Parts: sequence; C-alpha cells; structure tokens
Amino acid sequence: MRTYLLSFLFFILVTVFSAQVLATKTHYYKCTTDRGTVFSQFPCGSNATEHKIKQTNVAFSDPNANHVKTLNTLEKEQIVRNLNAQIRSQNHQLDILSRDRDRAEFNQQQRLKRILSDSETKRISKDIKKQLKAINKRYARDVKTVEKQLTKLEKKLKRYE
Repeated sequence: MRTYLLSFLFFILVTVFSAQVLATKTHYYKCTTDRGTVFSQFPCGSNATEHKIKQTNVAFSDPNANHVKTLNTLEKEQIVRNLNAQIRSQNHQLDILSRDRDRAEFNQQQRLKRILSDSETKRISKDIKKQLKAINKRYARDVKTVEKQLTKLEKKLKRYE
C-alpha cells in the first residue's frame, strides 16, 4: 500500500511539472503488476492501459462560458462505462450459473458410477432424474432473471450511444 501511494504521489508530481513545461496533453500508462499498480511514461507491460491528462489554463478560459454541454458529455461517458461494466458482470454471472449447473449435473451422474445392486441403481437413477430436472429448472429460472437484467442494461446503453 505504501509503495502504491508513493508511486502515485510521484506520478502526480511528475505529471504536474511535465504538463506545465511540455504540452497541454500528456499521455501516461497504468499497469498492474505483482507489486501493485505502476504508472509510467512508456508502456510497462502487455496489460498497460493508456490514459491522457488534459491541462487547461483556467486563467485563459472564458468566465462566461457555459460548461453544461461538457459536463453532460462527461456524464454520458461515465454512464456508458458503468453500463458496459454491468453488462460484463451479468455475462460473468451467466457463466457462473452455467458452470454451477454443469458441476451439479456431473455430481449427480457420478452417483451412478458407484458399484450398486440393480434395485439400488434403479432407485438412484430415478432420484438422479428428479435432481437433474430440479437443477435445470433452477438454472433456467436464474438464467431468465439474469437475461432480463442484461436486456434492460443493453436497452439503457443503446439510449446513451
């Protein structure tokens, strides 16, 4: 945590001073490593994400300027980012539900692999069919719920794009 804070403070100091001296737009890269988050002027790994810092001189800006349009644009971008994150989360939830269903079905099928008498095999087979039906019913219900949420999110996202 301490190294992260120090690297972040160093990054801020370098950014502020270099932005004043060099240009109005500064690019930096953010990477997540084993030791924490690293900020760099150059790509620091395969997972590096590029970010831009825009510097504006407040003294030269028009005091009568209406910044509502800029704020609306920024808010729209933030909403789109959040909706995309929620959509990714819902898709991940679908994957988890599918994996859990597959695991439960596998466990039920493994019950038949045990060495049993014919009567026990028939009894267990009937119980397994009942359990699989319940598993699939629960899975279908959960998937339907998640897909409804996903559809709502996608509709909301289309409104903002």
